[in-house]
Amino acid sequence: MTIREYGIKCIHDEAEALLGLIPHIDEQFDRAVELMYRCHGKIIVTGVGKSGHVGAKIAATLSSTGTPSFFINPLDVFHGDLGVMTRDDVVLAISNSGQTDELLRFIPMVLQMQIPIIAMSGNSQSLLAKYAVCHLNVSVNHEADPLNLAPTSSATAQMVMGDALAVALIKKRNFQPQDFAQFHPGGELGKRLLTTAADVMRSTDLPVLSPQEHLGHAIMIVSEGKLGLGVAETDSHVVGLITDGDIRRAIEHWQADFFSHTVSDIMTREPKVVGPQTKITEIQRIMQTHKIHSVLVVDEERRLVGVVDHYSCMI
Repeated sequence: MTIREYGIKCIHDEAEALLGLIPHIDEQFDRAVELMYRCHGKIIVTGVGKSGHVGAKIAATLSSTGTPSFFINPLDVFHGDLGVMTRDDVVLAISNSGQTDELLRFIPMVLQMQIPIIAMSGNSQSLLAKYAVCHLNVSVNHEADPLNLAPTSSATAQMVMGDALAVALIKKRNFQPQDFAQFHPGGELGKRLLTTAADVMRSTDLPVLSPQEHLGHAIMIVSEGKLGLGVAETDSHVVGLITDGDIRRAIEHWQADFFSHTVSDIMTREPKVVGPQTKITEIQRIMQTHKIHSVLVVDEERRLVGVVDHYSCMI
């Protein structure tokens, strides 16, 4: 087997292990989600070694999607970190074997505080599973490494089960994109989710023209505007839109008669408009759905206040 084939086999093996998790999404999973949903404190995720690294990622995913969570190393509990835990919390304990000594020594403290434990392990008969309120089975037939020793498939299974919990909680909480943005204000995604039309629109030197404008003059206005469009207004209210594409098609159709026609002959009478507070993500959806490159920004009385084009949304 070549090096490349080993890589491909690893991916196949881990994908197969993940599909094997599906039968384990059962009433125990339902109970775990319900416990986490009704938790009035925090979800405290814990684990040792590779399971600890996975646990830290799961805690971060839960926190960023509306479920307050943090990771704690069970070894640190013996040196003062137990003070962060309260009876309102829920513990998610992760161990592939379910028999990890450092983790099991942490369990009696949790039980004494009457904090419910959700176990995630590959052994439903383990001590960890025995002392848990519910057990999430992440067992795999074999690891993806040739020696069947390194936590590969098992670590991936833990990660995906954690994602399954987070996704189920997102749905149960009716967590929305704007909520996600509140937890990611500094990132690119958060910026896109929070940015509005008013933040990016062009609001000066807009290419405005009258519906009665002859197309010969309209060409100059559209060209000077450098937006590839012209906005038709009557009494300061938007009544239509022409694009450079509309102009080209009109020239091809009318040829020599083109200059005798007016904007009203070719304008779109119901252009796509949004309000100043419309989120960029919604504007992008409108553009993609209707295959257009710009939208008009209007106030409550349909007066033009700006234009947002495709390039304005590329933040």
